[in-house]
Amino acid sequence: MTEWETNPAVVALGGGHGLYATLSAVRRLTRRICAVVTVADDGGSSGRLRTELGMLPPGDLRMALAALAGDPDGVWARALQHRFGGSGALAGHSVGNLILAGLTEVLGNPVAALDEVAAMLDSTGRVLPMSPIALDIEADVSGLESDPRVSRCIRGQVAVATTPGKVRRVRLIPSDPPASPEATSAIEHADVVVLGPGSWFTSVIPHVLVPGLRDALVYTRAHKILVLNLAAQPGETAGFSAERHLHVLSQHAPEFTVDEVLVDSGSVPPGREREHVARAAEQLRARVTFSDVAETGTDRHHPGKLAAALDQLIRQPRPQPAGLRVEGRHMGADVRSGLGGKERVSWR
Repeated sequence: MTEWETNPAVVALGGGHGLYATLSAVRRLTRRICAVVTVADDGGSSGRLRTELGMLPPGDLRMALAALAGDPDGVWARALQHRFGGSGALAGHSVGNLILAGLTEVLGNPVAALDEVAAMLDSTGRVLPMSPIALDIEADVSGLESDPRVSRCIRGQVAVATTPGKVRRVRLIPSDPPASPEATSAIEHADVVVLGPGSWFTSVIPHVLVPGLRDALVYTRAHKILVLNLAAQPGETAGFSAERHLHVLSQHAPEFTVDEVLVDSGSVPPGREREHVARAAEQLRARVTFSDVAETGTDRHHPGKLAAALDQLIRQPRPQPAGLRVEGRHMGADVRSGLGGKERVSWR
């Protein structure tokens, strides 16, 4: 069997608990994993460290490291996630956030700091920020004024994630942020790319708003899988159907396509709703698969079920590619093959 069949190179993109779920599943399939993580958090311990030290918000990065730890239930993985109590200066800070803050200052490079912690944890893969700079999220939100047709601009990941209004569109600040070169290289050399689940407007969509990442995702030859959330989230996606999740992703990045959309079979009943999801997936040129991936009685993905569903998608024949269209021209493999180069990619 080839290395692709026994140990495929997988890049998982997202943030927070959604990415943690994906990584917990993917680590059951391969040791060649790269997590690409959002860096727009402005709340809690991450927000404080970001403001006080001018560093990348470490919280989502820390969670990804914990998910990939050699022993995810071991003392170091648990210590990384431990949050201080009390009422002093350390209250609310996670041990892992402080370790990343200190290593970033000592080594002068956030990626080097992440690699150092990954080595300490004997990680099953690598964790990278999606951008080398901290980003902000800005959103157009309706329903906050007396006139429901009027939109208000709100700023900050926490504000967007918890708004009582309806999020219409999100943007990144700065509007044209750099992508981490290590992340784009990993995407270009991946066998499989997995996007989602997670907070749709603040953890999933931001990846296709970073130009360098979006280009890498458009042109990669990897098998691309989009994992839908099990339910709408209070605040940013309240009232969203599975179909609506796909529509807003397409609206934010019309050129972005995937091969597969994975939907929990229990969250979308058979019949017209599934037909609507399939039509929405056509915007992404994707095939839809419905599978039981939920942890019973919750709105969380079950790592074992999600791993089995991803493994099945990875191993079955991919949908026939329709090719890429840029400025009205059809772009085939000869164009795509020039993007990756031959540099070595580190998955550890």
